[in-house]
Amino acid sequence: MQQSIAHIALVVRDYDEALAFYVGTLGFRVVEDRYQPEQDKRWVVVSPPGAAGTSLLLARASNPAQEAFIGNQAGGRVFLFLQTDDFWRDYERMVAAGVNFVRPPSEEPYGTVAVFEDLYGTRWDLLQYNSASPYASGNG
Repeated sequence: MQQSIAHIALVVRDYDEALAFYVGTLGFRVVEDRYQPEQDKRWVVVSPPGAAGTSLLLARASNPAQEAFIGNQAGGRVFLFLQTDDFWRDYERMVAAGVNFVRPPSEEPYGTVAVFEDLYGTRWDLLQYNSASPYASGNG
């Protein structure tokens, strides 16, 4: 059996402002942006540059209960992990683009990591695994 996680739904306030951040600021690419008239919503999927696996489904909140989770889908914990092949290149680019880092870069046993927030306050790790990590390319 072979399975994988195709998409992770991220509740957002507005499709276009989320696209401006994820595509315009972080440099993600739009995989799909299709209007679904029967539900009056869009199917908006983005992914980091070079990614071939899991992508983000930007899901506009459609009621007050969903709106309450915008920016807090993991209860204040880091929710998503953006792996990079060059931590310092991406960190410097993100800082220059105005991305809010809430924890500065640190060297950990598994690699280099810093915590940033998206436009809604959802926390992400920007990380580059080192060769000792079980998640490093070639170790899995």
